Amino acid sequence: MADQRNPGSGNGQRNEGEGNYTAARQFDEAQQRFAKSGQVEQKAKDALEAIDGPEGEDLRKAEKVGKAHAKEEDRLLNKKPS
Repeated sequence: MADQRNPGSGNGQRNEGEGNYTAARQFDEAQQRFAKSGQVEQKAKDALEAIDGPEGEDLRKAEKVGKAHAKEEDRLLNKKPS
């Protein structure tokens, strides 16, 4: 693939065609670092406290807005173990 720049973006990023493989790779690497960091359980507890705390209503509203953008529920969320 030719090294195409995205002239409309003004930031000099390469046009990688369908999807941004660089950003996807960076995201995946960051997620792996976080999973290995030992912070997952504490962050999960923090999230539960936030939902039950003063910002809970705002969080539930944001979740509802996010779900409204989804085409359908993720079928893997309710998958029964085989």
